[in-house]
Amino acid sequence: MHQDKIEALKIEIAQADAKNSDELEAYRMRYISKKSVVGELFAAMRDIPNEQKKAYGQQVNAVKVAAEDKFKELIDKVNSNSGSSKSSDIDLTLPATNVPVGGIHPLTSTKQRIIEIFERIGFNLSEGPEIEDDWHNFTALNFPENHPAREMQDTFFIEKNPDIALRTHTSSVQVRVMENEKPPIRTLSPGRVFRNEAISARAHCIFHQVEGLYVDENVGFADLKQTLYHFAKEMFGKETKVRFRPSYFPFTEPSAEIDISCLLCGGDGCNVCKGTGWVEIGGSGMVDPNVLENCGIDSEKYTGFAFGMGIERIAMLKYQIKDLRLFTENDIRFLKQFKPLL
Repeated sequence: MHQDKIEALKIEIAQADAKNSDELEAYRMRYISKKSVVGELFAAMRDIPNEQKKAYGQQVNAVKVAAEDKFKELIDKVNSNSGSSKSSDIDLTLPATNVPVGGIHPLTSTKQRIIEIFERIGFNLSEGPEIEDDWHNFTALNFPENHPAREMQDTFFIEKNPDIALRTHTSSVQVRVMENEKPPIRTLSPGRVFRNEAISARAHCIFHQVEGLYVDENVGFADLKQTLYHFAKEMFGKETKVRFRPSYFPFTEPSAEIDISCLLCGGDGCNVCKGTGWVEIGGSGMVDPNVLENCGIDSEKYTGFAFGMGIERIAMLKYQIKDLRLFTENDIRFLKQFKPLL
């Protein structure tokens, strides 16, 4: 009986065919899988007398090999048929399918452009931690003990005694650079900063800054002005005018706010510049001697200047964006406008 079944299976396997994947899977289930008819022949081995088992096993193995060889043959046939049918269905005259491509975020584009401008005049890049200690964020930068930025309501403190806070500016990176490098130092420090401010169209509790530092012998305020003149004209155009207004920062003396002529009205006065013809882009000044000494730099031998600006502010001016919150809302309608920046 077993011999007749083996011979019948050989003929059945030899005549088997498959035109598609479904028929191929049906063949596999019947002849290749564990519960196939070939598997049943192996299971019947226990009923075969011992003296016949060797011959029987050889015959069943031959059926198994034949089934597997036929399966490989059918796979090639089905794949070949599938490929030819697909190729015949392709209309090469149709336009290509558009693949959605993202773009560079305007803040990233602005930061890259700022870095590019300052790298060309010798500034390198430096980075530091976003969670800072009191020394690098406040004390080394000449912040007095009673400065408002040290108050709990103005700064995000992680813990007290010792004070650990989210950095309020990237000036902390400059402190780390001055502590670990000897002049001449010419570095640019971009990064994310945090301040406890109400979120509005012109302010946010999380934003991005870029700060520059130059320390060497005989560095003066004229060097600072010429550096920022160069930046403003490269960033906003050759017709851009720059002015400096006296101001106060704990870590620079003298200090000045940096204004540029309004890009919308050309200095004639509009609602963006509040009729003045000028818009502020950042702060600057000569590094206070106390800061140099705190970082181990001889203030009698070296001087330096520093400046800082918000990347969001620069991007808003460059792309004429009126609401700072748009940068972080991930509104695809807003971001699509900047796909050409890719």
